[in-house]
Amino acid sequence: MRVTINGEERCFDVSLTVKQLLGQIGIDSRKVAVERNLEIVPRSQYEEVSLGDGDRLEIVHFIGGGASDEAGAGHEDTFEVAGRRFTSRLLVGTGKYKDFEETKAAIEASGAEIVTVAVRRVNITDSNQPMLIDYLDPKKYTYLPNTAGCYTAEEAMRTLRLAREVGGWDLVKLEVLGDRQTLYPHMPETLEAAEILIKEGFKVMVYCTDDLIMAKRLEDIGCVAIMPLAAPIGSGLGLQNSINIRLIVERASVPVLVDAGVGTASDAAIVMELGCEGVLMNSAIAEAREPVKMAIAMRKAVESGRLAYLAGRMPKKRYADPSSPLAGLI
Repeated sequence: MRVTINGEERCFDVSLTVKQLLGQIGIDSRKVAVERNLEIVPRSQYEEVSLGDGDRLEIVHFIGGGASDEAGAGHEDTFEVAGRRFTSRLLVGTGKYKDFEETKAAIEASGAEIVTVAVRRVNITDSNQPMLIDYLDPKKYTYLPNTAGCYTAEEAMRTLRLAREVGGWDLVKLEVLGDRQTLYPHMPETLEAAEILIKEGFKVMVYCTDDLIMAKRLEDIGCVAIMPLAAPIGSGLGLQNSINIRLIVERASVPVLVDAGVGTASDAAIVMELGCEGVLMNSAIAEAREPVKMAIAMRKAVESGRLAYLAGRMPKKRYADPSSPLAGLI
């Protein structure tokens, strides 16, 4: 029997079920999702589904990509997404770190509770390679599967359906890219995917342009969070259009979390001072000279920016206003 697994042809002497095949190639069936001829195989049917000659399989897991349940304990200032309450307003990705040990250390230091994870093929050549799930416990962190690298609605939907099969998660981050140089979102494809996924029961947090009208449309179709970019993904340029972000915050009835483009702690603070519910970042921490220190800085910046927003800044004035009283001046 010849089958193609993750693009690689394999031969087997006898017919196998999905469960048997995973066992033969050394893959833990609890940590992956399997697609057979573009159809997802439910995990409950792994022992029943027999493979045939010429079948094409995709076996995927989570890569790249939180924080302890105690993070922010004692703080009453929480935010809610799709009925789930969180204390940390810093969301982090798990890509670009030198190894899983650094990933784990940086995420623990960040205090984040939500981590984004990408869905990628399992390495069937070396099934003993570590997986992200071995370092970041899904019971301790909220995994947020995303569609990084998808350029069509169909690619994004296929990815998230597989993600739901891996871990049963329905809270997802949708991003459909439209340009390989800027990684700007392709909004028509994003809208198409969002509408279908919402009908299928997904709770969609959506990466989008900093466009008020588009943000409202995404909210109206049922997205649970709006995630406009601060600047192009991975650019580190910081917030480029504070006016548009503030307009979206003022008009949205769901959480607004800035996603992409943050470069340093002051960028995160500025975003939070605008009233955003949170900020998502990856490169700003992972590409820092010392990622763990930067993760701590980002945690404090997000907390500081939020406090400044709640406190209410002083009004800007055209002229000086002395802080000491003039009465009684010698």
